[in-house]
Amino acid sequence: MSDGCFICDKHNGVIDTAGVKIFENELVYVGHIDKGDRPSYLGHIMIDLKRHALGLGDLTIEEANAFGQIMARVSRAVKETEHAEHIYALVSGNSVAHLHMHIVPRYPNTPEEYWGPNEVYSWVDAPFGMNEDIIKVCERVRNYLEENVHEEF
Repeated sequence: MSDGCFICDKHNGVIDTAGVKIFENELVYVGHIDKGDRPSYLGHIMIDLKRHALGLGDLTIEEANAFGQIMARVSRAVKETEHAEHIYALVSGNSVAHLHMHIVPRYPNTPEEYWGPNEVYSWVDAPFGMNEDIIKVCERVRNYLEENVHEEF
């Protein structure tokens, strides 16, 4: 744990975030992005490493395996449940110095000028929602993961 780390605080129950837990084990946590009192882009999922580590190069082999597997499983779940036509995956570490990955869907009929994990936020017809909508997305993705727990990659 690192003092003042948003992700560590989230996992230690210091702060609450929108939605509900999608998946958690001893190594990773999966939930929906939370934009506070502003609408969130629906399906924008966050995969957090539970141990405080700065980036991909800091993963242990066990963490890398868990992180990679949940990234693939969540990406497939979002494509299936939210009908995304493409999934963007992004690790930047610019705002929060704790390893987390953004899984951002691109939905059908998204104009090409809004393709990209940041660009989709500028599309006025993009699917945005508040906590009630976020919970529904989380539940669909979580149910898919539970129903397809033995899925082969």
